[in-house]
Amino acid sequence: MIKIENARKAYNGKEAVKGLSLSVKSGEIYGLLGPNGAGKSTTLNMLLGFLQPDAGITLLNSYDTSTDAKEARKMIGYISENVNLYPYLTGIENLYYFCKLAGKNYSKEELSGILSVCGLQRDSHHKKTGAYSKGMRQKVGIAIAYAKKAKVYLLDEPASGLDPLASNELSSLLKKLAGEGAAILMASHDIFRVRETCSRIGILKSGVLVREMYTSGVTANELEKIYLDYIQS
Repeated sequence: MIKIENARKAYNGKEAVKGLSLSVKSGEIYGLLGPNGAGKSTTLNMLLGFLQPDAGITLLNSYDTSTDAKEARKMIGYISENVNLYPYLTGIENLYYFCKLAGKNYSKEELSGILSVCGLQRDSHHKKTGAYSKGMRQKVGIAIAYAKKAKVYLLDEPASGLDPLASNELSSLLKKLAGEGAAILMASHDIFRVRETCSRIGILKSGVLVREMYTSGVTANELEKIYLDYIQS
């Protein structure tokens, strides 16, 4: 579970996050929508323990990320806009390496199975990742998080730059992870992808959560209108 209570964070006297409160339950995908500068990345960095809130608390499965960041990170799978892999290693070699860093030991067959579960075609497992598309690299990034048995996934613009097919595959994979009990927070400004992927949405404007809603009660066009009404007001 992800829980933020009345979190505030300022840079040089200017508040980037202003009294933010939200929660994401196990099995839920929450989309944090907002333009650049809305406070999405600051929120993720507080949950990752890279930034400490000036006030309020940020919790991951009861671990306070300000005081127990090391323990909290053990259960986090973080997927950035650009997944950095070693280009001269294959997909399976990258997964093996990052699993070793996390203290996880898998056989080659198990590693290949994890990559397949995360959507990477088997004939790509032994190809060098320098030749991978962005969507393929994203799948390896998710496989790395999946292999460490992450209970919480934090994603920062994960669909940015993906073609429609890769973006749709990403949505399906995230739904699968949520179905297995993961709590997922996805920060994005891609209204359509958030609507298609998430069960709940929050709109962040200038560090303030101005609206929350369930996706089941709104179409993509309605969400776009609601979003623009808040952001442009």
